[in-house]
Amino acid sequence: MATKSAETDANGLRKFGFRDKLAYAAGDFGCNMSFALKGTLTIFWTQFMGIDNMVMASLLLVVQIWDAINDPLIGAMVDADKHKYKRNKFLAYIWAGSLGLLVAGALCFVPWKGAPSMVKNLLFIGGYIIWDAFYTVANVPYGSILSLISSDPVERAQLSTWRSLGSSVGAMLTMALLPVLIYDENNVLLGERVFFIALFMGILGFIAFQFMIRNTVIRVDTQITLKEDTPKFNPFKAFGHFIRNRAAIGATLAPVAIFLGMAGAGTAMQIMFQSYFKNARIMGMVQMIQMLGTFLFMPFIAKIVTKFGKRESVVAGSLVSIFAYILMFVLPITPDSKGLGMFVACQILNTLGAGIGSCVGWSLMADAMDYEEWKFGTRNEGTTYALHSFFRKLAQGIGPSVGLALATWFGYNGALGPNQTAETALNMRYLTAGMYLFSAVLQFVAYGLIFNLSKSKLAQMEKDLAERRAKAES
Repeated sequence: MATKSAETDANGLRKFGFRDKLAYAAGDFGCNMSFALKGTLTIFWTQFMGIDNMVMASLLLVVQIWDAINDPLIGAMVDADKHKYKRNKFLAYIWAGSLGLLVAGALCFVPWKGAPSMVKNLLFIGGYIIWDAFYTVANVPYGSILSLISSDPVERAQLSTWRSLGSSVGAMLTMALLPVLIYDENNVLLGERVFFIALFMGILGFIAFQFMIRNTVIRVDTQITLKEDTPKFNPFKAFGHFIRNRAAIGATLAPVAIFLGMAGAGTAMQIMFQSYFKNARIMGMVQMIQMLGTFLFMPFIAKIVTKFGKRESVVAGSLVSIFAYILMFVLPITPDSKGLGMFVACQILNTLGAGIGSCVGWSLMADAMDYEEWKFGTRNEGTTYALHSFFRKLAQGIGPSVGLALATWFGYNGALGPNQTAETALNMRYLTAGMYLFSAVLQFVAYGLIFNLSKSKLAQMEKDLAERRAKAES
């Protein structure tokens, strides 16, 4: 009995530990297996499939607007679902989404190069919408479930860190291997391979999701009635609460900034490595540097959060990132090994700043869900996370669409592939740095000026919520 007591909490559930963190990491590894190839969409459809640049920019914007709208719809559906599932409704939705993602990612890369232009447009839109539907069904509940695995701020920060770890491992594997597999020695994209690689990644993602589902324990009771007069779920009121929730807005604007910068710079960066550094195959290895911050801070994140607080830590990190990208913009980064070395050095410096944000960013959203409960007496995990995801998805659409439009403005011609003019290649070098710098500044605004849960305020909120929940249960 003593052994059992040591292994379980007061409610008879397995105590929070390594297994929870590994399972949650596996979930974002699964998401990343489906999401990782998304950065290849623009190059695939403009260089390999031959869609006009501005047509592609428009299509990207259209599908991402639908993508963004789709998220709160599914989030509201999950919140309104009162069906009694065997374990948890979020886990049930994740399972359904992961099944569809087995093949959905590959539908974004159907290599029908000789299809008529309109058919290509429809192939892209249809494939993307199908992929997005299954991805959203899995990803929205996955993001929401963090707040249910534990109510402890430090444990949530650890879950957030491990989520970033799972994402980083998946991203690093794909970043290192994909450029080698999909570009030839002349930096030309091998489009036919992308479809089959996407199928293989779908299988890996499904396996990771199943591991996550089987090893997740729900410890936070979300069925507590906080007020006797609490109304039935209302998605419009939930949206109103989200807009008034400064913690949710700040925790949302930060990843919006990241995606605007990363997705916006993505096309320019690929063209830069193709045409400026003339080595597309090493691009993934350089991009991997951005993920190293997660591994660097992971062993210390609990101590950092406990001593300094989440908000305080990410604000300091964002200032380091701003400095790194100012250097990237002004330093003489030339198209040779010396210039590449400077580019890499700036990315390493950014990693020292962004690493903390990558570790705790997801837990800020869990804290924002608690903030809604504290502020309004309601709790809408699915809708809150889905609205968070809505704005992220808008950024993911606007970023590459604007990035491609800017790249076109500065001379990019998809038909030339890796053989862009020297002026265009140089423009891509500055466009990459400029988009990254814009992203870093916007992150500082999100963390430093909008997100309002300081270390002391977060502690008071958790204390008050614990007292409310205990009173509601008695």
